[in-house]
This record gives sequence, C-alpha cells and structure tokens, in this order.
Amino acid sequence: MAARSGRAVETAVKLVQIDGLVVLKVIKHCQEENARQEIVQGVLLGLVVNECLEITNCFPFPHRTEDDDFDEVNYQMEMMRGLRHVNVDHLHVGWYQSTFCGSFVSRTLLDSQFSYQHAIEESVVLVYDPVKTALGSLSLKAYRITPKLMEVFKERDFSFEGMKKAAVSYEHLFEEVPVVLKNSYLTNVLLWELEAKAPVSDKQELLSLASSNHLGKNLKLLMERVDELTQDITKYNNCIRNTAKQQNQKQQYLHRRQQENKSREERGEAPLPEEDATKLFKPPLPPPRLDTLLIAGKFLFRTTRSFRFHDE
Repeated sequence: MAARSGRAVETAVKLVQIDGLVVLKVIKHCQEENARQEIVQGVLLGLVVNECLEITNCFPFPHRTEDDDFDEVNYQMEMMRGLRHVNVDHLHVGWYQSTFCGSFVSRTLLDSQFSYQHAIEESVVLVYDPVKTALGSLSLKAYRITPKLMEVFKERDFSFEGMKKAAVSYEHLFEEVPVVLKNSYLTNVLLWELEAKAPVSDKQELLSLASSNHLGKNLKLLMERVDELTQDITKYNNCIRNTAKQQNQKQQYLHRRQQENKSREERGEAPLPEEDATKLFKPPLPPPRLDTLLIAGKFLFRTTRSFRFHDE
C-alpha cells in the first residue's frame, strides 16, 4: 500500500507525474488486447512526493473469463512482491483502465475507485483512450472521486435526500488531476535524434475522414446518453405518479375508516381497531439518485469531449 489507510492525507494530490515507461506499457497492453475489443485494466505503482503522485511502473491484469478461478488480490500481492525483490517501485498508487471514445463513467468504475481511494487516499484512476490516441493526440487522463461523493459512498445513502444533503451533483463525481509525462535524459536525446531523422510532414488533411468518423462516434454516443437520461426521467416521473396515487388511496381509506367508525358509534357499536395505514400503503421506492447522476455525468463528459475535439 502506498499510504496510510483510513486517515486523511495532509496534502491533496495536485499533480500526477507519469514515466514514459508507464505510458508505453499501457499502450502496449491495449494493443495486445485490441483483438478482443475489451476494456483493459492494470495496477499503477509509484510514490507520493509532497503534492505530486509519481507513477513509475505498472503491470496489467491478465485476460480472464468468468469461469477462470482468479484471485485478483493474491495476483497483485505476488506481482508487487516480485517487483520489490528486483528493487523496482512496488507501492500501490492506483489503477488504469482503457476506454472507448471517452465513455468511462460507470457505476463499476465508481465502486472500484472508491475502494482504492478509501484504502489508499492518494489513489488515482488513469483513463487511456486508444481511439483518440490513434488519431495523433495522446489521451491520458487522471481522475479522483470528489470528497463530497466519497462521503456519500461511506454513508451508502444514495437517496434524493442524501444527495441533496451532501450537495452532490453530476458535476461533483470526479475531479481531474493534471498529468505530466517524464522521460530520462537519454530518452529525450533519442527522441530528438528520431525527430531529426524523420521530420514530420507539413502537409495537413483539412478534411480528415478519421476525424469525421471519430466525431460521428462521439455524437452517436451522445445521443445514447440522451436516451438514457430520457428513460431515467420517465422512471422518476412514474415513481412520482405512483406515489401520488398511493397517497390518494391512503386518504380515501382513512376517510372510509373514519365514516365507518362514526356509523358504528351512532349504532352504539365499538369502533374498529386502529391500523397503521403506513404499513398498508408502503410508498414505492424511488430510483437510485446515483444512477441519474451517472447518466448526467456521462452526458457532461461526452459534450465536453466533443467540444474539445471540435476545437482541436
């Protein structure tokens, strides 16, 4: 583990420094699994220096199926133990995951990052987009769950009241941490030599089909997010209607009960025993508020990504 568990850090992580070796390993892992078209994941290793999280190494999670008997925790411990024996940084500082056109916001990722961040305060998730990288722009982002959402996860209160009390909105799901790449002096010299031997052509494709296809995929995914948001709003409206309908039935029941007791009293009969109407008319459970925030968060990330791509 990279840091203390269950105790707040004195200084927040404000910068993520990644060695070129880590970037190459992540890219290589995605290329090797490209044929399966699956999300790849791995562990990040490094150390914390003041407010900077230095990621110096990583290793991938192996490809596996549901039938495989794979102990993820034991695998991580064995890998870190082996790296420690060869004097390589072995402190756990987070994990990485690939994404397709930036669509990484999900409940699974939130749960995983909460587990990492709850155990290791400085943990980050590194999101790599091979599609955008293939178009010539390295897409490598570092994210952390915001403190407000961390408190909600600890309380496990995802109701509307809980989210409102914590002042959590779709804009408070993740906080992006600036990323800088670091290479050794020898690597920088090699890059300068390669650039001198193979200069980049000045020719530019103003109407790049690849860029158009990428933008089209972004717009298609954005439309899917709009559909998800519409369906979620419909579920919420149905819940409100069902709640109002049930409250109306409850009031009618209480009114009939009151009239019946009044008639029995006039006849000199004993009133009916009191019943707890709340047990008879249990309100329907509202849809989880976190799901709505996730959909809105996906919509926000998708629109932001489309605007950035258009500006580029």
